[in-house]
Amino acid sequence: MIEVRNVSYRYDDVLALERVGLQIDKGERVAVLGSNGSGKSTLLRILAALYFPTKGEYLFHKVKVDKKYAKRLRPDVGILFQNPDAMIFNPTVYDEIAFSLREFGFEDIEERIDRIAETFGVRNLLDKSPLKLSGGEKQKVILASILAYEPELLLLDEPTTAMDPRTTGWLIDLLSELDTTIVLATHDLSVAYESCRRAVVLDESHRVVYDGDMESLMEDLDLLVQANLIHKHKHRHKKFVHSHYHLHF
Repeated sequence: MIEVRNVSYRYDDVLALERVGLQIDKGERVAVLGSNGSGKSTLLRILAALYFPTKGEYLFHKVKVDKKYAKRLRPDVGILFQNPDAMIFNPTVYDEIAFSLREFGFEDIEERIDRIAETFGVRNLLDKSPLKLSGGEKQKVILASILAYEPELLLLDEPTTAMDPRTTGWLIDLLSELDTTIVLATHDLSVAYESCRRAVVLDESHRVVYDGDMESLMEDLDLLVQANLIHKHKHRHKKFVHSHYHLHF
């Protein structure tokens, strides 16, 4: 479904991705892991055809994605940004969910909004301004507006950043029920482990240093330290001092 061939990307003189190669089959759930600045968000924006590689190429169903093809890709791909405020621009939650449905020419808009509002538990918010919602509620609304048009590929960029533990649990349960291809960018190993079976790790060199199953990654402490996904520090318990590893959240 997705093929990324030797892709590099630069913001002017700043390197963001370096010779990244990646293949994702239809229906896979892939966690893209790495610390801040490793290139996770840039990779997702390339997969969404918001950015285009400085070098290399990106193929979607064997078709090269360039600026001419990007518009055709829009109904097939949904991306949720880390900051929901960057995606909100409609006066009500109802209009936020309806916007893409109208843009893509759906006729059953009312039915889709009713169904997705029930699934996401936001029916009571439909008449409210999305700008006045909590961070977790905003993420719910934007994700609802994406899933309402049923994209083939769902891209999630640090989706739990603004969510409390209860909403995070709700999201993990929701993802497990979706019948779609998911690429989840995060530095939260616990969310990645609960949501995906495959992990792709970017380190501070902006390259892929691991591509494999999640279980094997969790056992490789050296690699997790290299990718800055875990750290080690001392703890004091009364007179006893010891060190152990911690996940990054």
